[in-house]
Amino acid sequence: MSEDQKKVLEQQLWNIANTLRGKMNADEFRDYILGFIFYKYLSEKMEIFANDILQQDQITFKQLCADFDNKEEYLEAVQEEALEKLGYFLRPEELFTEIAKRGNSNASEDENTEIVAENFILEDLQKILMNIQLSTMGTESEEDFDNLFEDMDLNSTKLGKTPEARNEIIAKVLFHLDKIDFKIQDTELDVLGDAYEYLIGQFASGAGKKAGEFYTPQEVSKILAKIVTTGKEKLRSVYDPTCGSGSLLLRVAREVKDVNNFYGQEMNRTTYNLARMNMILHGVHYRKFDIKQDDTLENPQHIDLRFEAIVANPPFFAQWSASPLHMSDERFSQYGKLAPSSKADFAFVQHMVYQLADNGTMALVLPHGALFRGGAEHQIRKYLIEKNNYLDAVIGLPANIFYGTSIPTCILVFKKCRENPDDILFIDASNEYEKVKTQNILREEHIQKIIDTYHSRTEIEKYSHKATLEEIVTNDYNLNIPRYVDTFEAEESIDINAIAQELKKLDSDMTSIDTTIAGFCNELGIETPF
Repeated sequence: MSEDQKKVLEQQLWNIANTLRGKMNADEFRDYILGFIFYKYLSEKMEIFANDILQQDQITFKQLCADFDNKEEYLEAVQEEALEKLGYFLRPEELFTEIAKRGNSNASEDENTEIVAENFILEDLQKILMNIQLSTMGTESEEDFDNLFEDMDLNSTKLGKTPEARNEIIAKVLFHLDKIDFKIQDTELDVLGDAYEYLIGQFASGAGKKAGEFYTPQEVSKILAKIVTTGKEKLRSVYDPTCGSGSLLLRVAREVKDVNNFYGQEMNRTTYNLARMNMILHGVHYRKFDIKQDDTLENPQHIDLRFEAIVANPPFFAQWSASPLHMSDERFSQYGKLAPSSKADFAFVQHMVYQLADNGTMALVLPHGALFRGGAEHQIRKYLIEKNNYLDAVIGLPANIFYGTSIPTCILVFKKCRENPDDILFIDASNEYEKVKTQNILREEHIQKIIDTYHSRTEIEKYSHKATLEEIVTNDYNLNIPRYVDTFEAEESIDINAIAQELKKLDSDMTSIDTTIAGFCNELGIETPF
């Protein structure tokens, strides 16, 4: 698929999404359109899988909709295989295309035709979404599909005041989605995955401050992913303690040939559902991911595991309990201080460091203030550098690259076994970006410069510097980037004598002009204007 075709597909999906918009805000109609796309994906995956199994009997899955000899026996056989391989099961009459047809039996192939729903499908559709979850009960995949569609309330008045109005809008969305080919059978392409990521980004741009709860801009994700996969082709595990929609975990997978296992934790229930959908839709087998829903700092769900790669974009200035009970928690006890309750930034750092494997790398995004704030945060920074020597690099990013906030941010990179234990690399990339409308964007060349500089640890004037540990101590563990990377641009020197001579010449010229004007005024018999 070419870039132009990809953009057409993305625009088609965005147009369909806006059909649902009505009076809903971005994060509300997001849940519906992404849920319907996910249902379409599950249906197509189910049909392809079932057709492959039934090929030897020279029948198709959809043929089992009608009266068919030994129909239930075939369905039982397919269901058993599907639950093992796919993790869920859909009957042929529950497929997306079938429900879309029932809702739009009068529709023509012309996309401009006004869709008028002839059949009431809302009850059937709600039941199908529930059946997907029920099909997993008692199986390995039960947790991965539990309440996955709970945010899709088809009886919500936000979709329409009456059941008929709601049925009309849903039927229209299903009709238009049914016409789009996501090319699921082409394993070389991830058309649907890319389109899903595009939509998540579009919703994030319209979600204001809430965007930070579930989305990290792709260019930032790319930097984090490339850093934690440096020198590796395969990863045993990757972990994100604040995984949002799961996009950051999936971005890491793009940088290596294979990731054995994905782990994540997300506190927001709706976003947790989105993360699980995102994993499945990107072809990650249900046995290869473990996403939990809970507060990572208060109730960590993977605490006994250690991870080869850790990435995170924790919510900026998140609050946490900072309960004294945490001083007996191995994640925090050695530092002597807890991160302040009003700013959990370093609590996330401590948690991630604790779960980092000895051969692992972690990279996370923090607000710039985390580099230099005092008090408990100063003590934690000092311990990480002086006692552990885990901090490998500090990368300053441009302001206004995250949706919902314009604050400048930075990336901190940590390793337990550092190849360069005698210095910490500072990169100031804050001035290298492209402004697009109201947002600052990192282009490929900006990203590549950051990655190349990190890999080579090259010192570039006004861009990067390798600070010795002695320098860090001299600055009292203040990591504010301008202390280490001098980006000061000296103003052009001014020749005061030359300016004085120029002023004298101008004064002389003005006197001559005044005399000339006075002569003209005398000849005309009028007063001079000065």
